[in-house]
Amino acid sequence: MPAYNAAETLAKTVKELPDIVDDIIVVDDCSRDGTRQEAQKLKVFYHRHRKNKGYGGNQKTCYRLALKRGAGIVVMVHPDYQYSPRLVTAMVAMLASGHYDIILASRILGDQNARAGKMPIWRYAANRFLTLTQNLLLKQKLSEFHTGYRAYTSEVLKSLPLHLGSDDFVFDNELLAQASDAKFRIGEISC
Repeated sequence: MPAYNAAETLAKTVKELPDIVDDIIVVDDCSRDGTRQEAQKLKVFYHRHRKNKGYGGNQKTCYRLALKRGAGIVVMVHPDYQYSPRLVTAMVAMLASGHYDIILASRILGDQNARAGKMPIWRYAANRFLTLTQNLLLKQKLSEFHTGYRAYTSEVLKSLPLHLGSDDFVFDNELLAQASDAKFRIGEISC
């Protein structure tokens, strides 16, 4: 979990993770709230950056620690409770089936999800335009490139040059571009 000022929602997110989760890692990107105390109460593996590394930098640490701790499948769950942690089981099953290497939890699939979830119209329109552009450039047919709820096999995370990616929000898109170029199979599930 890439955490930044997540004290208010961390416990709710962790408590809704399904029993199949073996290891919970919280990487605190130099939060200024009680994220550390909440993580300690929850008895999860906790790592804190000494300085803020940004969204992409935080993810790199999450993936590195997950692989170091022996993960076979890694699910990026944001502790802000923007996405339902209960979908982890379905995402993991899609990877464990061997049909996919990466799973994206899409707010756009079914289309009612993003707007019903109160995504502002300007963000929805930008998401649709950017996704169309990225699909054309990467020769993909994904409903959304901009979800933060993702799952990966360890093979994907070990083989891609993640360290070359940005430390900001563009990291997610860079990772998908690298994965697409490497011919990893990307699937989606509605969230």
